Amino acid sequence: MATLETLNFDNSYTRLPEHFYQRVNPVPLKQPFLIALNSDIARLLDLDPASLNPYDLAQCFSGNRLLPGSEPVAMKYTGHQFGVYNPDLGDGRGLLLGEVVNRDNQRWDLHLKGSGKTVYSRFADGRAVLRSSIREYLASVAMQGLGIPTTQALALIGSEELAMRDGMMEPCAALLRVTQSHIRFGHFEHFYYSKQHDDLKRLADYCLVRYFPQFLNAGQPYLCMYREVVTRSAELVAKWQAYGFVHGVLNTDNMSIIGETFDYGPYSFMDQYKPNMVSNQNDHRGRYAFNKQPDMVHWNLSALGQALSSLVDQDELLAELNRFPDLYQSFEIAEFRKRLGLQSELSEDSALVAQLLKMFSNQALDMNRFFRALSEFDYQEGESDKLEDLVSNKTELKNWLSAYKKRLEKEVASYPIRSAQMKSVNPEYILRNYMAQEAINLAADGDFSLIEELIELLRNPGIKNNKMHHYAASPPSWAGSICLTCSS
Repeated sequence: MATLETLNFDNSYTRLPEHFYQRVNPVPLKQPFLIALNSDIARLLDLDPASLNPYDLAQCFSGNRLLPGSEPVAMKYTGHQFGVYNPDLGDGRGLLLGEVVNRDNQRWDLHLKGSGKTVYSRFADGRAVLRSSIREYLASVAMQGLGIPTTQALALIGSEELAMRDGMMEPCAALLRVTQSHIRFGHFEHFYYSKQHDDLKRLADYCLVRYFPQFLNAGQPYLCMYREVVTRSAELVAKWQAYGFVHGVLNTDNMSIIGETFDYGPYSFMDQYKPNMVSNQNDHRGRYAFNKQPDMVHWNLSALGQALSSLVDQDELLAELNRFPDLYQSFEIAEFRKRLGLQSELSEDSALVAQLLKMFSNQALDMNRFFRALSEFDYQEGESDKLEDLVSNKTELKNWLSAYKKRLEKEVASYPIRSAQMKSVNPEYILRNYMAQEAINLAADGDFSLIEELIELLRNPGIKNNKMHHYAASPPSWAGSICLTCSS
């Protein structure tokens, strides 16, 4: 196993031209301390969690000590924010420390979020606060537990330094983010709109080698790469919609080239199914409402396609882009089939799902609690008490269950098999805003125990946890008053 001092760094991104980034060391946080360590991610980097010293982790991931072999850089990119192109973007509070290659020859980016000002910070202080860092740390574990592609986090570091947010002084923190790519749609937009077409090609070639090597020998490798990004993005947003996840800030600079959920801010898992829910209070026009997310991802893909138009014929890019609606619909129905315990594929399934979502919307149901209760529904026994307890209009439920029963009769799997399969994809627990807020409130008083407890809960969300089982119940009444903004 490796140690922090012997991690196998091989920093391919810094071998790109210097104007792709700014070389800058992190600004040390004052009196840092370790709050949480993700042992699964440590092992991914060949680190033995039991051998890691909390003091050393805090020093290395707070900017107070550089890891041997790391080469911190702030990446330059641009992007469309709320539909408006912004040429001044880049890593303004984060640094790519370097790339670690593990013993399985997997390459992982180590990215320190909250590392201080860079040339791209603009008006900001370059810091991340404890509140937003806890939310991202928890979200990455929750999404992983649900099988939704996401960035991960190795460590959460606290400090005694303060920063101003929303008119209040808040404690600063740092998050060590781990993923295979930090390249965003906005990286390509930067070179396209600045007319640096040679560098755009250089970036595309870099992505092909590192992320899409299967297309290197294709007749049109850049077109193949774009096709794959379209496919992965369609699958990703289908998973969001199937689990009621609202990203909040779907700008092109928050879209990952490898199809992961990226840059968590004012996200939410819906407590009540509201198609037009906006999780970001700064999104005054509702551009990134839940029901608009597929369209927004489609829009972002069109922006990426435009950026690649100097490498690929526009008509061919458009043909790939136009695949998105059908791709999305096929991925979405596939997700709902799994949640409904349907193993065969029938044309009538779309109508069944549409009727279900209409019921969710009409009654503002908790979709994830509903699916968990449905996992224990045996249509041959006919009992639906758990489901009826969740709805206000029992007639609407009975009508849908009648259609569902007819559909189940066309399945081969028995109830025990179907129930087990459904429970594997319908979580008992899901990360709700109030759960994160409880952890944040305790952390503000120096108690970080709930963070670790929630990590264990969310890592295996389908397994009943007697100690934490109250989180399977309906959220408390105060949960609806939580306000999330871009600073979240």
